[in-house]
Amino acid sequence: MAGEMTEFDIKRGFYAKVEGAKLGELMKTAFGNVSEENGVFISSYGAMARIEAKVLSKTQMGLLTVNIDDIKSLTDDQIIDSKRALNKFLEAATGFTAKQRMERAKKKAKEGEL
Repeated sequence: MAGEMTEFDIKRGFYAKVEGAKLGELMKTAFGNVSEENGVFISSYGAMARIEAKVLSKTQMGLLTVNIDDIKSLTDDQIIDSKRALNKFLEAATGFTAKQRMERAKKKAKEGEL
């Protein structure tokens, strides 16, 4: 599988919502399907042929997405819907909105942590 997992901070107190099989349950709610391979939850949805998510620690989760090969065959609305579903899942799993996740990533980059 090409690519590597992107790490996302988990908001204090949110670990209880993703520990064990709970992350998989959140994926099933967001994307309608989920399977598990070696502790990594795997799904697919819309423009994303594969979505992998894993809790790395009480404060971090990892996410890897791979787009479908024929993404140009999708409409803009289908692509936007895919992005919205992913953002909704990430917010449910991490406790941070897309804007907050971006601000945290910028801060880490500025501090040289990325």
